[in-house]
Amino acid sequence: MSPIILLSLLLQIACCVHVVRTGRPLYWIFIILVFSYLAVLIYFIAEVLPGLRNNPAARRGLRQVRDQIDPQRRKRQADQRLRVSDTVDNRRHLGDEHLARGEYAEAAAQFESAMRGIHREDPELMLGLAKAQYGLGQAAKAKQTLDALIAANPSFRSHEGHLLYARTVEDSGDIDAALHEYDALVGGYPGEEARLRYALLLKRKGRDGDAVVQLRNILDRAETSPRYYQQAQRAWIDAARKELRLLEPAG
Repeated sequence: MSPIILLSLLLQIACCVHVVRTGRPLYWIFIILVFSYLAVLIYFIAEVLPGLRNNPAARRGLRQVRDQIDPQRRKRQADQRLRVSDTVDNRRHLGDEHLARGEYAEAAAQFESAMRGIHREDPELMLGLAKAQYGLGQAAKAKQTLDALIAANPSFRSHEGHLLYARTVEDSGDIDAALHEYDALVGGYPGEEARLRYALLLKRKGRDGDAVVQLRNILDRAETSPRYYQQAQRAWIDAARKELRLLEPAG
């Protein structure tokens, strides 16, 4: 069978299945089967594409595809918005884009520029600045920024911010204080990074048994989690499995 005919059949079957599963008018099946590629294209534009635009998961997928094709797109758009309107939000968005690309000096400059007047103690800006400082290897400065954030915004809560704070405390050499921060964090952290870092610090402290408990917890959670969660946390899960293999024989 010709590849062109085979592709046409596959597309027609897929569209017909979509018609039935989504409750579209059944006349679409007749149109799709009779007019082949043209009908598939029309059906996609008329029925499938609007649904993708209204589906959050589909929108995320489309954004990821666009970002892979044009990695600088989001940063370019943020830069254009800032040039049109120099606002705090636009500086924050551009700072976030720099952070995502590991451009920490540029990110710090954007956050610092936005921290003026009534926004001097804005928690989101202060957290962004602390991330940039930590990325630049300035852990002590990042901790100072986070301490100032906590003092100025005692009701502010951020899992990312708490993890960053625990890491700055760990880097300061105060292992017991860092263990306290990780212990307070892991219960509600939406991911496995905090648990893995906690386990590694427990191991560093010589508490191998407690480290094993945390590592097993990571793997147990992974086994009962949806596939998308396992994929998103793959690096931390694999690291936990590797560390557990190193620790269990000694236990």
